[in-house]
Amino acid sequence: MINKDFFLALDELEMQKKINKESFIEALESALTSAYKKSCGEAKHALVKLVPEKNTIKVYSYKTIVEEVEDPDKEISLEDAKKIKKSYNLGDNVVEEESPKDFGRIAAQTAKQVVMQKLKEMERQIATSELSEKEDELLTTVVKRIDNGVVYVQIAGSHSEGVMLETDQIPGEKFHEGDRIKVYVKRIKDGLHGPQIQVSRSNIGFVRKLFELEVPEIASGEVVIKNIARDAGNRTKVAVFSDKPNIDAVGACVGNRGVRINTIVSELNGEKIDLVLYSDDPLEYIARALSPAKIISVETNDSLKASRVIVPDDKLSLAIGRSGQNVRLAARLTGWKIDVKPESQVAKEETNQEIEYEITDISEDNSLSDFDSFDSMDDLEEINLDEE
Repeated sequence: MINKDFFLALDELEMQKKINKESFIEALESALTSAYKKSCGEAKHALVKLVPEKNTIKVYSYKTIVEEVEDPDKEISLEDAKKIKKSYNLGDNVVEEESPKDFGRIAAQTAKQVVMQKLKEMERQIATSELSEKEDELLTTVVKRIDNGVVYVQIAGSHSEGVMLETDQIPGEKFHEGDRIKVYVKRIKDGLHGPQIQVSRSNIGFVRKLFELEVPEIASGEVVIKNIARDAGNRTKVAVFSDKPNIDAVGACVGNRGVRINTIVSELNGEKIDLVLYSDDPLEYIARALSPAKIISVETNDSLKASRVIVPDDKLSLAIGRSGQNVRLAARLTGWKIDVKPESQVAKEETNQEIEYEITDISEDNSLSDFDSFDSMDDLEEINLDEE
């Protein structure tokens, strides 16, 4: 039976789980009313009310006052209603408290089911509400467990759990239960058992948020991150820009004696970071994006959004990077296709083109074509004699 202990439990749930007790009571009253109608007959108009201040429940039946009664279970005449209370009028409801037998057992079973269902529903709503504004944010978490490479983290200050798949982890990272780690909230979506919170450390959003955290000029908007290209665990390129003449965008990110960039690199477990000063001029932007390689020249084809970059022969491997990493990241950062060529190869190609042009130019000079098939002047004289 619903008694004082039940209402005390509701109060405790409200404090511990942050549930809305009023909403809980409304749902329970609705469920108890339905249960009463099923047990005592659907024909009746009935209502079950919880009375927390008295630690009990009340069951009421009511009939609507009409001129002519068609359904005695739900209607009552004005004449009969006046016998109960003289102030009744047509359309009013005559309410009477009932004392149904065996309803206490039914009420207890129903209350248990509703409490469990409503508790899960409210916990899911609370978790979603708490994190609805946390998407695309950096959060501090504690590693709860690791299962088949998947890391489950407890989000600090909430009852929610985040999931970090192997693809969202920085390659080579090792975690243990109890570790405090920063994560980027990649996505929040509803699931069968509550909100599913997908967190990441390999996403470029993780790098962006670390810069916002460590560089005040980025947090204030004085320095803007234009783009990020990342090969998690190896190298990241970050294009930054400031329209403030007194602010060095790259220097602001580096910090005094490199303290800011070193903090970020440490959080990324030593991942290399190339800071690139953004430019609206694609020639400058592409050249800077290939840092740390030295660039001789850049040529672009705007219609194809493609470029050819010439580098010293001894800087070719640096410009391309291991397995093409440097040029690949530069292309992603700038949005341009980049073809890197060594200086010697370009010079050779240009020489070959010049020779080819000269040969083509000579073959088109018809004044010499008559002599092409003769081996000597004697041959020419023989022809002239024959003609005579």
